[in-house]
Order: sequence, then C-alpha cells, then structure tokens
Amino acid sequence: MPEPILYYSTNGKIPPVSFQQALLKGIAPDGGLFMPDHIPSVDDLSLQDYKNLLYHEIAFDVSRRFLEGQIPDRDLMKIVKDSYNYPVPLENVTGRKYIMRLDQGPTASFKDFAARMMGRLMNYYLQIENRKLLILTATSGDTGSAVANAFYGLENVQIVILFPKAEVTDRQRKQMTTLGKNIHVLALDAKFDDCQALVKRSFADPGLNSLPLSSANSINIGRLIPQIIYYFYAWSRLYLSPLEKMIFSVPSGNFGDMMGGCLAMKMGLPVGKFVIATNENDEFPQYLYSGSYRKIEPSKNCISSAMNVGHPSNLARLVDLYGGNMDEKGNILKPADMKLMQQELYSVSISDELTRKTIKETYDTYGVILEPHGAVGWAGLMNYCRSDQSITTDTLCVSLETAHPAKFPQEIMKILSIDPILPESLRDIEAKPEFFEQIPNNYPDFRKYLLESF
Repeated sequence: MPEPILYYSTNGKIPPVSFQQALLKGIAPDGGLFMPDHIPSVDDLSLQDYKNLLYHEIAFDVSRRFLEGQIPDRDLMKIVKDSYNYPVPLENVTGRKYIMRLDQGPTASFKDFAARMMGRLMNYYLQIENRKLLILTATSGDTGSAVANAFYGLENVQIVILFPKAEVTDRQRKQMTTLGKNIHVLALDAKFDDCQALVKRSFADPGLNSLPLSSANSINIGRLIPQIIYYFYAWSRLYLSPLEKMIFSVPSGNFGDMMGGCLAMKMGLPVGKFVIATNENDEFPQYLYSGSYRKIEPSKNCISSAMNVGHPSNLARLVDLYGGNMDEKGNILKPADMKLMQQELYSVSISDELTRKTIKETYDTYGVILEPHGAVGWAGLMNYCRSDQSITTDTLCVSLETAHPAKFPQEIMKILSIDPILPESLRDIEAKPEFFEQIPNNYPDFRKYLLESF
C-alpha cells in the first residue's frame, strides 16, 4: 500500500497533516490552504475503465487515490453512493460541444457535488472522534444553500452562513434561510469578499480558540477533491479515442471548481485546454497575461452573482500548483511558471451585456436555456474557439452549467420571456418562513455574535 497523502499549507509554516486533520480544520493555522503533498495519477487503463462505471463508482476510484489509508474502502463507497444519487446530464448543443449540467442535485447547484460528500466525510470523522464542529461559510449564492442542505439536522455540527444581502436572488436566499435547526444565517450589507474576509479572520483569532471552528467553503480540501470527479466523468462519457483531449470551460468565481479541474488534469485526465471564464471581475485574466496580480476591491456586482469575487481564495492553490507562492492577501511571494500556466489555461472576462446576449442567442439558435453563470462559461468557450484556428466542429468541448435556470427567474424572464420550470428542490420554497439575522459588516460584531451564540 502506498504511503498516505499528507496535506501541507500553501503558506508553508506548519508541518503537513492527514486528510482527516485538514478536512476538520478547514483552513491551515498559518492562514494558508491545504494541498496534497503529491498528486496521485490515473493511468490510461483506469481512464478507459471509467466508461463502464457509474458516477459514484468513478467518485470512489478518484477520491480513493487521495484518501487511501485514511478511510476504509467500504466506508468511502458508502459515502460516495449516498452523496451521488442524482443524474449528471451532458447535453449536446452543437457538433461535439456539450453542456455538463451540474444542477440536478438537492439544491440545483454544482455546489451539491462538493458539499454532500464533504458533509458525509466530516460527519464520519466527527463520529469517530466524538466531537462537534462550528462551521463558518461565506457565500455569494449557491455555496450557502448546498452546505446548509448537506449539514442540515446533524447533531454534531452547527453551521453559520454569511451572505451579501443585496447580491443573492430570493430563491438562493430562501434555500438557506427556511431551514432553521442547526443552520444559522447572517445577512450583511457587504460584498462576498467582505463576508469571506470575516470568516478567514475568525480562523486566525486566538480569542476564538474556545470554538471548534472549521470551514465548508472551497478553501476546505474536502470541497476540492469531490470537484475533481465530474471532469473524469464527462470525459469517460464522451471520448472517441483513449487519448482524445477535451476542452473544458469553467465559469469561475472563487476558483474551487476550476482548481478541481486543474487537479484532474495533473492526475492524467486528457485536457487540451482549460478555459477560465470570469464575469467583469477580471483579476485572473489580467494576471494570466501580465503576470501581475491585483485584487478588485470592491468586487463588481454582476448578474452571475456567485462569481462576484475580487480575490479568489483558491488562486493561492493554483499559483502553488504552478510552482509559485501567494499568501492569503494576494501577495505573490514567488512567481508561478507563467509560461506553463498560459500553455494549459486560457482566461477571458465576460461582461453582463455579453452574458445576456449569450443566453438569448443560445436559446434562439439551439433551444438551450442557460443561466447567467453557465452563460459566462459558454461565452468563454465560444471566445476561445474563435481564437484557436485548430478548433473544429469535431473538437470535444464541455462547458459547465453550475446552477439551474430557475434559480434566476427574473433574469431569464427578462431575456427570454420564459419562467423556467422549477426543479423539485425549489418547489414550495416561496411560502416557507425565513430565519436569519442582519449584522454590521465589521469583525468585532461578528466575533461578538460567535462568542455569545456558541
């Protein structure tokens, strides 16, 4: 049996820890993010075998490579089978270009893929250790509802969710605020980056050491590993030859989804290019082509609200993956291999105007309904295809749709004059009572809330 993978901090100031420790801690004590000390590979034979496996079976094989020696196979199989009991449609749009719809889970968002598996892994280890956790999560839309759903009713976990009250839709908010029990929701007159900064500051505050804090944002390695899986699944269902390379387009905000894809590529998934499509918060496209990184403060409020991030936390992981070092404040202490990054990644910023135009044209031309985030991804893919002369109708491309169109009814109605059919998870939510508090956007008030409430 190979040595278990250990997890180091991107800030490099603490010894590596086990997956269990990294998962339950969330963020490293030195403020960095946990990364595997080596990336396991998937050989060509295993890749081809995935064609005959169900989603949860691929999930088992991929995640086992990171968790071998840290959780028995039978327990891991039980966790993935329970986590993934819904479809993952690959919808053909034109030629060999597809939309991967990651919106069929219990909260109609791609965040379900990570939150459900992470929640079950956390619960598994907490039962072994017989202890409780207080999980802090910032959300720009879909993370909060997915985390709330994944942890709802668990006796050994309390969840605190912070969200910018003016930048989520009514349906996104109600998916978080209608639960109660162990789900505590805080609205702030703030940006997502402000909410995320409060969460990060809490972890670094020695005055909160009495609280068993952890995170369920994509800064947690337990969110990242499940997001590797669907890239392997998409390739396994669509490839025509064993080494055929696929182009992926990923609408990106806090960069957890994109980071999962990059790890899949480094594990051996045949990828021709990753298209990283952002909204008007274009700090990453600017960085990729200039090598100079500048946060956007405050972040811009776009209709793809879950991507309104002016400084993606997972960018520290991406820089680390390419041999550099970025601290939690966005300072680059060691340059990444920008030449390799530019070779493997392509990035473009998509305006709100182009997002709306893409929704309209994609529906009119192909009969496909995209929501704003998926439209950013599709527009990014179209932009890349126009820029590369080698792309043909036979080139295999997949763009990620990260939320169900019914989560954004006002925008879809405005553009298409269509009210998207509600998925099961969103039905009856309008009539449910809401439970949430409003707090000021400052750390002393948030700290006081934590100490008095827990």
